[in-house]
Amino acid sequence: MVPGLTGKVEMIVCREDLIKNIDKDSWDVLSNSRLIELLESASIDAIKDFINPDQISIGKSIKLIHLSPTPIGMKVTAHALLNRIDKNRLIFLVNAYDEKGKIVEGEHERLVISKEKFLKILKNKRSK
Repeated sequence: MVPGLTGKVEMIVCREDLIKNIDKDSWDVLSNSRLIELLESASIDAIKDFINPDQISIGKSIKLIHLSPTPIGMKVTAHALLNRIDKNRLIFLVNAYDEKGKIVEGEHERLVISKEKFLKILKNKRSK
């Protein structure tokens, strides 16, 4: 795996993607939570062919600046660029555009760990 890998995913904003589902007093626009999911998907897309079968990538952090609202029915395209690698840390530059322009930019960090380690953590948490 090397810096420079890119990923891209697209979606059309639907009812289930709206902030109004979380905040009834809000508007019919794309929610931050759905936007984060889309940016994570683009990051995973960038590295999916480079992760060993015995490994998994997990989201660690995300820092975003939401620049513009996106209404229902509009197409959104999310991009991720693997910017840096520090041992098992992968740092992506992420952004997304709707049909009118850039709507978000930021940074997303993922960790690559063994599936065995992840399952052990999960098992320990479930047993408590």
